[in-house]
Parts: sequence; C-alpha cells; structure tokens
Amino acid sequence: MGKTPSLLTLCIEAITTEIIHGNNHHLEEYVFELPSDLYDCLFVQLPPLALHKLQKHLSPTYCIESIRDGCKNGRKRGRYGDFNTAWKRLYMTRWPETGNQINPVDHLTEKGVVEFEIESHVSEWHQMYWEAHLQDCLDKAAEEAMLPSFERCISDIKIPDDIMEYIGHKRCICGSTCAYSELSYHCQQYGCYARCLRLQSTLCVSETCDLLKGSKLCSLVLRRIKLEVHVYGACKLLSQNIETLSSLDFIYCRLSSTSLNAICESLFTRGTQTHGVKSFSIKVSSILESHDVSSFSGFLSFLSSGRSLCSLNLCDTCLGPNFTKTVLDTLLDVSSGLSVLDLSENNISGWLSNITERFSSCVSSSSKIGKSLWSLRVLNLRGNNLQVEDASSLKYCLLQMPNLVCLDISENPIKDPGLRSLIPYFLEVSERDSLLFDLNINSCELSCNGVAELLRSLAHMKALNVLSIANNDLGSEVGEPLGMFLDKSCVKVLNIEDIDLGLAGFTELAKHLPEQVKLIDINISKNRGGIECSALVSKLILQASELVRLNAGYNFIPSESLVDICSALKLSKGKLEQLDLTGNPACYQPTQASIFAEFQKHGRLVVICPTLPSPVAPYDDDV
Repeated sequence: MGKTPSLLTLCIEAITTEIIHGNNHHLEEYVFELPSDLYDCLFVQLPPLALHKLQKHLSPTYCIESIRDGCKNGRKRGRYGDFNTAWKRLYMTRWPETGNQINPVDHLTEKGVVEFEIESHVSEWHQMYWEAHLQDCLDKAAEEAMLPSFERCISDIKIPDDIMEYIGHKRCICGSTCAYSELSYHCQQYGCYARCLRLQSTLCVSETCDLLKGSKLCSLVLRRIKLEVHVYGACKLLSQNIETLSSLDFIYCRLSSTSLNAICESLFTRGTQTHGVKSFSIKVSSILESHDVSSFSGFLSFLSSGRSLCSLNLCDTCLGPNFTKTVLDTLLDVSSGLSVLDLSENNISGWLSNITERFSSCVSSSSKIGKSLWSLRVLNLRGNNLQVEDASSLKYCLLQMPNLVCLDISENPIKDPGLRSLIPYFLEVSERDSLLFDLNINSCELSCNGVAELLRSLAHMKALNVLSIANNDLGSEVGEPLGMFLDKSCVKVLNIEDIDLGLAGFTELAKHLPEQVKLIDINISKNRGGIECSALVSKLILQASELVRLNAGYNFIPSESLVDICSALKLSKGKLEQLDLTGNPACYQPTQASIFAEFQKHGRLVVICPTLPSPVAPYDDDV
C-alpha cells in the first residue's frame, strides 16, 4: 500500500492543477502572498507547464511594480527573481549536459526593467527551456514524418508521453485528446521562444512554416535538403525570418544551382539586394556544379551584397575548380568584412595560382582588389589536397592577410619543400606585430629538417599561442629543436601527438626543456616514449607552473614510473587539472586503491588511468 500523501502535497497538487487548467485571474496574487516556506515548497515542485502559465499570467505592470517597490517589499522583488532560478533548475534537470555549457545574460539587468516584456526573455532560462523543448518536439515529429506510412498532417503529430511528462502533462485531467499533446499546440505556444532551431528535410514544408509563424529565428540549421519541395519550404521559412536571421547552416544537402539561387534570393531584404546574414555554411553536402558559372547568379549576388557577412563555410561540399574560382573571384571583387573562410575537405589543388595571378595583374595595373582577404581572421584549408607547388601561391595569399589569427593547412601533402615556401611568410610576420595566434600543420608529410626550420622561424612570434604539428613522421631528432623552441617561444598550447619521438626524442626534449615552461596544454601521446616519456611528464609537472592539461596516452609508460609521477604531483604547486595516461596498460590503477586518488581539482580526479589492467605479455617498447 502506498504512502498516504501529506496535506501539503495535496495542496500543492491542487494549486498546480488550478494553475494549469483554471481561470482564476487572481491566483498569481494569492501565490505571491503565501508564507515563505509554503511558497518555496510550491515553487520547487511546480512543473514547467504550471510555472509557465503562472509567469505568463503576470502582467508586465505587475512585474515592474514588483521590482520597483523592492525596498518596501523585498519578498515581492525576490519572488519575481525566483522565476529565472526555477527555469534554470528545470533546464538543468532535463538537459544537464547542455545546461552546464550555458551562461545566459540576465536581460532584466541588461535591458532595464522598463523595457522588459514577458515574451522577449531572449537569453534567459525561461526562453531557453521552451526553445529546447520545442526542438525535442520537432525532432520527434521529424522521426515520425520520415516513416513511409506517414500520411497525416504534421500539425497533428502526437508528442511522446515522456516529453509531455517533462512539462507536467501527466497532471492534465482533460483526457488523451488534449491539445497539449499535438505538435501544433507546442509550436503555437512556444514558437515565440525559438531563436535557434534545427530542422530535418521532412519538416521543411509549407505546413511547418505556418506552425512557426510566431518564431523570430536568429539561427537555423537545415539537414538533408535535396528535393524541390523541401527547398520551397526552406525558402518560405527563411523569408518569414528575414528580419532576424543571422546564421544559416545546411548539412547533408544536395543543392543544384537553381536551389542555391532560390535559397539565397529568399534571404534578401524585401525590395533590396542586401541581406543581414552574418554566418553562412554548407557542410558535408554536394553543390552540383554547372559548366555555366553564371547559373549561380543568386548565390554570387548573395556573396557580393552581404556587407554583414562575416563567416563563409563550404566544408566538404565537393567543390569543383570552376565553382571555386568563381566564388573566390567574387570575394576578391567585393569589400566585405569576411573574417572566417572555411574551404576544408575539398579537393581544390591548383586554385591558389588563380589568386596569385589576380594579385599580380592588380599590382601591374595599379588597380585595387576587394578587402575580403584583408579582413580575414580565420582561414581553414584542411584536407584540400594542396601540393608542393600550391604552397608558394599560398604564401603570396597569406601576405595579403595582415589580420589573420588562425591558420589550418593540415592534411595537405605539401612536404618539406612546400613548408619551406611558407617560411618567408612566417619570418615576415615575426618581424611585425603579427596577430597569428593558432597554427595547425598536422599530417603534411613533413620531416624533422623541415619542422626544425619552421620552429626557428616561429620562435620569436609573440602572438603565437597554439601550435600543432601532430601526425608527421619527424623522428627522435626533433626533440632538441622542440626543447629550444619552447625556451624562446610564447606558445601555450602544443600538440606533438604521433610524431615518432621515441625514447631518444623524449630524452632530448627533456634535456633542452627550459627551467620555466610556459605551456598550459600539451599533447605528447602516441610517441612510444616508455620510461623517458614518464620522465618528461614529471619534469613538465614541476617546471610548467601554468600547466592545466597534459596528454601522455599510448606511450608504453611502465608501472614503475608511476611513483615518480606521483612524487612530482605532490611537489607541484601548479594548476594541473588533467593528466591523461589512457592507453598505457601498465599504468592501470583500481579506482579505490589508486595512488593518484588524492589528487583532485574541482571535485574530479586529476590523473586519468587506463580502465583495463596490464596484459600478461611482458613490456616491450619494440612491439
């Protein structure tokens, strides 16, 4: 037999039911006049639907007066502020992982109370809760709409019971046909809170656009747009949000020139050839190239007329040479404020020479080119199949980017000759106040000699804080240049994963390590360092006072080295939060008996050990 509910529980149940289903317009005043202990109990147990209705019934005038007379009635002021705390608790309970990454701005403080409107808490937990809830509803609706047997209206799709129970629908007394359970209700009631949404192609139809008429979307992600009907639906939705939309992403789509033109033209402000989009992205998709580049007139017009466009991402879109050349020519001809350009994962070897020719002709004719390259701060050319001969053209392009902060040319087989073509650029920017902060040259088929030259050219670059040369077969000889580089450079984050350092390389790196290491994050994993790796780990712990993360995984570290690492941790007074030893089976430590159990930061263990014990086979660095 179940436990008999208390009188307090029954009262809270009754109040909650009355809030959700009743028509007592004075109820909110009664709730706010409750004694503190009863009010607190009620607030903690109110489900989202009840809390939302209670807050919605409060007039803006009441909210303003509640805060303005705070000096006279502190309880009234504090209780109004309790709403945001309650919404945060509900959000964190339902989406704990996402909630930990959010730090919303309090618009009551930022905008001022006089400007406050119940339906425009754009950045508060109330808005974020219903936006995330609506996203869950749309995701479930998309799953059902994808089924071959689906023949109903999208608006009639029933929201699953588990989602309904999250908002308090289980307290509903009006039966299974309640409008609360239909997608249309959730779109109509909570669409006004949606600022950022993700939609599958099955929902990119006219009916969904009608359901989301109350939304003021700032960011929209569209997936798997391939059919004309979905393109039409996407265009209609974009037109509805033309005044607020600033970020648009397409993922897993197949777009013809006609489709892309229609999408871009729907973004233009009515009666003009301008738009307010700041970030435009097409990723992991296919842009079907046409021999007639003029067929992309709508897209090219979008690029040339977008003074607000800051970020263009065409990652992994099967770009062809003709389309790529046309896009780049367009960008060079306009004075946009483009700061991020991502062309990664496209086979566009040879296209850089076209830009070099453009620059040469402009210089010889004293004509000017657009400022798109001058404003660039982030350039991602990862996986573009750039060859040795492309590197010299890249150098010339980089020299036209004085504001470049982040450069990624990883996964391009430029080899040492190509790298040497870039070194004059690095030397030149070292001599001036360069802004280059983050450089990624992973997997470029480099050798020790080429990287040693690179390190010497980067050593005095004051702005450079992040360097990654991982997954290049550099060998043990690079240990000494690395140590000397760390002595002179300002780099704080270094990734040298899988560069084949070996025992000798770790020995040389440790030997030339400066007394005061500036690093805050270093990855030395997958280098077969054995006992010499553990020696370097101990040295870094003691000599890098600002070190926060150290990844030494997969290095064949023997178990006898753990005592030395433990001793270094005890002597260290640094800021180390994470030492990753995964992939070193000999370092297995049962959690309860671990010699590292005493080392914790922010309630978490500092040392991450392998989850499996060492195999029976003897340790052998040559395996």
